Amino acid sequence: MESQRELHFSCRRFLGKFTSPKILLMPSFEDTCLVLATYNEASNLTNLIPRLLEIVPGARIIVVDDNSPDGTPDLLARFATEAPRVVPLVRPGKQGYGSAVLAGFRKALELGAAKVVTMDSDFSHDPESVPQLIEALDHADISIGSRYFQGVRILNWHVSRLLLSLFANRYVKTILGFKVEDATSGFRAYRRPAIEAIVAAPLRSQGYSFLVEILYGAHRKGFSMIEVPIIYAERREGQSKMSKGVIMEAVFRPWNLRFRALLGLK
Repeated sequence: MESQRELHFSCRRFLGKFTSPKILLMPSFEDTCLVLATYNEASNLTNLIPRLLEIVPGARIIVVDDNSPDGTPDLLARFATEAPRVVPLVRPGKQGYGSAVLAGFRKALELGAAKVVTMDSDFSHDPESVPQLIEALDHADISIGSRYFQGVRILNWHVSRLLLSLFANRYVKTILGFKVEDATSGFRAYRRPAIEAIVAAPLRSQGYSFLVEILYGAHRKGFSMIEVPIIYAERREGQSKMSKGVIMEAVFRPWNLRFRALLGLK
């Protein structure tokens, strides 16, 4: 009987090495804000927000929604009541992706964030990769979740769409002189000084060319960048926000940025 008690005590002491608070202590991201620009993403946000609250403990989640008719504003209000780390910014109507991200940036600065992460809300950007992007800010001002750095890692895309995306990034690199392999990725993390510079600059893009414009502006100001390999998957729910107008802006905006740079204009 005594030997059994001793064995039981030994097992508890052994397991205690793995269950002590010190070992299980989760990293805190209280200096970090996540910015999600949404429109009709209620079905995705229902699953994404709880996952982010778990993966990035302490971080605030700023959701900028342009008054989606699918019930997103009401959903965000309920989330904010249950989890104060969720910060809804509901705007009266559609004002464009770029202005939504900028609104999220301004709110993050207002909340005192030292680091800001941007990502899509449709699970094409894996929530599990968020801590990795944040950690990469120890080595650069901006970390980019890259689909094309050190190989191609995209799931469930038709080959024509993949070739178009690869061409678009080569197009941007050639015109603007980037060394970044995935300048069109919206999955990024920024240190506060980079966000302050982005918010202070005059920005003209509204669609996804906004991503190229802010990256080029940061590049011109000397901010350092690092690419973090990620796996990109096609959206789970909802529809893409890409339109002909967004595509045309993406075609011509790099030339506009390049010419303005050559002329010494901001």
